[in-house]
Order: sequence, then structure tokens, then C-alpha cells
Amino acid sequence: MARYSSSAGKDVKSAMRRRKKGTLKSGKGGKGGTVKSRKQAIAIGLSEARKKGKKVPKRKSARKKKS
Repeated sequence: MARYSSSAGKDVKSAMRRRKKGTLKSGKGGKGGTVKSRKQAIAIGLSEARKKGKKVPKRKSARKKKS
């Protein structure tokens, strides 16, 4: 069974294109700087797919410290 839907892959592909073009911005509402990192572009594409409700695994949360 596929972990990601094909339409989620298309969202990542579009984010990668926008990175290459220089129009992909980071931060809330794209107010941050221009994204240059490939990994960051993939992360933005996946988060956009999540917002649209596409099939993408949940984000891995930070491990909780034992008290």
C-alpha cells in the first residue's frame, strides 16, 4: 500500500518547481525568505498536501523526555 497519494507527490513536485524558479517562500503566509534547500522545499510541499487533506503520513513529533 502506498504511503503517499499520487496527488501529494504532485504538490511536492510543484513546490520543487517553485524553489527552482525562486518563488517558494518559507514561514507563515510566505513572509519568510526564499527557500534554497531541497529538503525544506519537500517539507513545504508535504505540508501543503496535508492542508488539502491528501494522503500523507503524520509529521513525526519530537520525543518526549522522561521525568
